[in-house]
Amino acid sequence: MGFVDRAELVRSIAAAQDDLITRAQALGAGFSRHDIDHLVAVGRWRPLARAVYLTRGPYGEPPARRCRIRAAVLSLGPAAHAVFGTAAELYGIAGLPRRDEIHVALPGRAAKLARVSDPAVVLHQLEHPLGTVVHVNGIAATEPRLTVSEIILRERRYPAVSVLDSALNRKLLTPECLATIPALIRGRRGAVAARGYLAEADGRAQSPLETRARLRCVDGGVPPDALQLEVRDDDGYLLGIGDLGWRVPRLIAEADGRDAHGAPEAAYADRRRQNRLVNAGWTILRFTWQDTLRPDYIPWTVRQAIAALQSR
Repeated sequence: MGFVDRAELVRSIAAAQDDLITRAQALGAGFSRHDIDHLVAVGRWRPLARAVYLTRGPYGEPPARRCRIRAAVLSLGPAAHAVFGTAAELYGIAGLPRRDEIHVALPGRAAKLARVSDPAVVLHQLEHPLGTVVHVNGIAATEPRLTVSEIILRERRYPAVSVLDSALNRKLLTPECLATIPALIRGRRGAVAARGYLAEADGRAQSPLETRARLRCVDGGVPPDALQLEVRDDDGYLLGIGDLGWRVPRLIAEADGRDAHGAPEAAYADRRRQNRLVNAGWTILRFTWQDTLRPDYIPWTVRQAIAALQSR
């Protein structure tokens, strides 16, 4: 095989894994150790993890997050797989604080012998049953039910319920699947609290912000009686959908996330929708992420609005 053919084979392998190639893959494609070391020395390939190289990308720019996760998993061998928040990240499950750590698991003796070069990689010695490790965009990770189960055993209530809501909303879990988790976590540390989180999960929440706002209202004694409340006029025309709703006082609370509502077009649409709801006799409250950091603010504001509406 000529050098051009070998290079093309390496490019095809790297193209399927975020432009990464392992030393073993390059050797298998016909590159010599000298070839690999030369490409690294002249800056054509960039080491990202032990014996894993980034073959393309702008010089000096940090690699994408998924690329770093893949590099960490590849560097630790075929039994390695993403776990905990890192696995959730690969699925797009939201709700956990942003952390730089990359959580990777290896079974038994393999974990004890493994060497990790990236200080952000946290290696866990874990045995996972056959069939509970799958591939997400080609990266080995625990399957969604196990991922969520392990997270809610480790996290506090607000992020744990947010993760459950997100997994349900993304259809990665079904309510029936959720019902099997108590048996899966029985007897494990944190299981009692986790069962409580499961009871509060609601897949209608479309963001962690909505989950947090709902939990603040529950904790403050003013739980909403509807989520994703559809408001229609007398002809059945949909005027708008409220994130949290209290139907008797005709009150809606909106969770204003930066991503969903920050673009000008989204802001204009929100204002038009709010005008339709107000004209239909509904009162609208708006809350941000910062508001959820104060335990009393959201329930107090909701309670004041309900009292004012009921006194009319």
